Amino acid sequence: MEINKIYNEDCLVGLKRIPDKSIDLVLIDPPYDICTTGGKKGTGNLAKDIMKLEKELINNDLVNSFDIKVLDELVRVMKDINIYIWCNARQIPMYIKYFNLQLKCKLEVVIWNKTNPMPLYSNKYMNDKEYCLYFRNGGYCKPKNYEDAKTVYISKANVEDKKLYEHPTIKPLELIRKMIRNSSKEKDIVLDCFLGSGTTAVACILENRNYIGFEINKKYYDIALKRISEINEEDDIK
Repeated sequence: MEINKIYNEDCLVGLKRIPDKSIDLVLIDPPYDICTTGGKKGTGNLAKDIMKLEKELINNDLVNSFDIKVLDELVRVMKDINIYIWCNARQIPMYIKYFNLQLKCKLEVVIWNKTNPMPLYSNKYMNDKEYCLYFRNGGYCKPKNYEDAKTVYISKANVEDKKLYEHPTIKPLELIRKMIRNSSKEKDIVLDCFLGSGTTAVACILENRNYIGFEINKKYYDIALKRISEINEEDDIK
């Protein structure tokens, strides 16, 4: 399989072509396990924004978790277990059971703290954070400075990127770059089998890493191709 290339296909199919123990780092943002039925949506413009987001998540199949067989394939292709997984609170027990209890991995939790979340807190805490679980068993982890070593990343929800790249769950590029710096070396191979709009691939280019990506949604695949092409052109100009 070629490196520095992304593939428009089901990752369970594509992962079969990757050799055993050939990947240095995995960084993925798979579909969350989200309940979109019931619950108070608020009123006015806020309610419309929430319903619009839910519709986009459903239409792009971003609410129904994923086949856990993917984890077996990811463990197979990693040299040592070295993986970041974005998830919501409902998925945390599943990942802990798989990586901690079964595979005896170390766990660190990285949190993206959003300073401008939707103001929904009726009978619940506000949704002002997202979790990224980092599991490793022999995997590389060497932050180079104080800022990179912090486990809480504070920023606004990246509304501009959502509009620009049309992906409702896009993550901050700077945070993804930090994870890649911390847990891989230059020229290492980073795999993202739920590539979305291409943030991991762009971060790899900027951090001088190789990458492999899979994205089953043709719309997001095309957006990722465009982002990668543009960042490569910028690098050529420099």
